[in-house]
Amino acid sequence: MLVDNSRCVSRTDWDSFETSWDFEWHPLAPSAHERAEQLSYGMNSDARAASVSLISERFKRWSIECDERFSQLKSNEEELNRIFACIYGMGGEVPIEVPDDKVSVRRADLVRDVKSLVSYGVGCIMGRYSTFAPGLILADAQQTVGDFKAKVPDAGFLPDEDAILPVLDGEWFGDDIVVQFRKWLEVTYGADALADNVRFIEDALGKVLRKYFVKDFYKDHCATYQVTGSGKRPIYWMFSSPKGSFQALVYMHRYTPSTVGQILTKYLREYIEKLNATISQLDQSERAADNRQADKYRAVVRELSDWERDVVYPLANERVDIDLDDGVKKNYNKFPRALAKVAGLSEWK
Repeated sequence: MLVDNSRCVSRTDWDSFETSWDFEWHPLAPSAHERAEQLSYGMNSDARAASVSLISERFKRWSIECDERFSQLKSNEEELNRIFACIYGMGGEVPIEVPDDKVSVRRADLVRDVKSLVSYGVGCIMGRYSTFAPGLILADAQQTVGDFKAKVPDAGFLPDEDAILPVLDGEWFGDDIVVQFRKWLEVTYGADALADNVRFIEDALGKVLRKYFVKDFYKDHCATYQVTGSGKRPIYWMFSSPKGSFQALVYMHRYTPSTVGQILTKYLREYIEKLNATISQLDQSERAADNRQADKYRAVVRELSDWERDVVYPLANERVDIDLDDGVKKNYNKFPRALAKVAGLSEWK
C-alpha cells in the first residue's frame, strides 16, 4: 500500500509538467475536465469565469497541493525506513527521517512554475497543446490548423496559422509572440483578468513579457528540453539573425519546406521595409535622439539584408525538408547560421 501510494504521488508530480509523455494539462491552467465539471454543477458563465480567472489564485491552490504531496511522500518514505530498519534489526541504528532535499517530488516554485506556464501557453499557440483537450494535439510532421480542428472541434482558442511567431523588440506584427500569448491568456482566463494575470506573470519573471520572450524564453526552452547525456533538444526553433535583431520562433513538428520562404517573404522582408519607413520618418526630425535611433535602425537593416542574402534566401530556395525520425540534432543542423546557435547542439561556427 505504501509503495503503491508513493508511486501514485510521484507519478502525479511528474505528469504535471510537459516533459512527461503523460502530460495532459498545466496545473495553473483550467482543463476541459474542469470546465465540464463546472457545467455539470450548473455554474453560470460568470461563476465559471471567476473560478478560473486569476493565475495567482490557481498558484495558491497548486502550492497547497504540492505541499500535501510532498508531506505524503516524505511520510511514506520514513515509514518504509522504519519497516526496513525493523526487518533487519537495525532500529535506532540507522536514520529514519528523510531530509527535505531527498524527497523526490517538487514543491511549488513561483518562477519555475510560471515559466512552465508560459511554455505551455506557447505550446497552445503552436497547436502542440490545448486547454480544450488533454495531452499532445499536433505532434506529427507538417500538421495544420485543419488537423487541430479535427482533433479539438470545440476549441475556443486556435493555434497560429503558420506556426511562425515573430519575437521582436516591439509589436511590429499583429501575430507576434507577445500578442498571441496575451490573446491566449485572455481566452483561457477571461478578458477581465488579463491585466492582473499579465502583472502576476511579469512579477514572477522579473521583467515584462516582451523582454522575457526576446531575451530569455529560448534559453529556458532549451534547458527544459535537455536530454541527459545528449544535450539540448528544443522542439521550438528560433530563427535568429547574427545579432538577434530579427527572431522568429517555429514549431519543429509543423515545419514544412516552405517555412523558411514564409519567414523571408512574410516577416523578414516586411520587417526591413518597416524599419526603412521608420528611418525615413526619423530622418525628418531634428531631435538628436531620433537621429541616433535612425542610425541604430540603419545598422539593423544592414545586418538583416546581409543575413537575408547570405543565409535565409538560399535556404528558402533550397526548400529544406526535415524528417522527425532523424531527431532534433540532425534536423537542427540543416539550418546553419539561420537558427540560434545552441551549445552542444549547433555544429556550425
